[in-house]
Amino acid sequence: MTAYALEQDYWRLLGEGVGAIILYAIVGLALMLIGFYAIDLTTPGRLRGLVTAGKPNAIIVTAAGLISMAFIVVIAIYTSGGALVEGLIASTVFGLIGIVAQVISVRVLEKAVGIHIGEAMHADTFTPASLVVAAAHFALGLVVAFAIF
Repeated sequence: MTAYALEQDYWRLLGEGVGAIILYAIVGLALMLIGFYAIDLTTPGRLRGLVTAGKPNAIIVTAAGLISMAFIVVIAIYTSGGALVEGLIASTVFGLIGIVAQVISVRVLEKAVGIHIGEAMHADTFTPASLVVAAAHFALGLVVAFAIF
């Protein structure tokens, strides 16, 4: 009969891992909320109301913004090399920089392309311009995330 024993530090390491997950989840959630409100502040109309009302273009743009923020947070966590405090700080700083870069760049792109995002966000039907704005959010999230490397 073989007896199985846990490593001496198993419970401590498990607790540290659970704590890290919780802390990163809190930072990630906070950054996504900040990112949502940054998009809301720079987009004509109340974004939350548009999403709640089921406006398809608002939903597409919001989803792309949140996914791009997740890229930034994930890469910041990955590059922290397991150092919890440094990883949390890096995730927060890079996330905030990413939010600012996204909002400014997407608005510049909208102007350059001639998209009137306010009209698209309020539309009851899908507008192709929302895909351009969503792609800008997505692409910029990737650019910022890989710049962290």
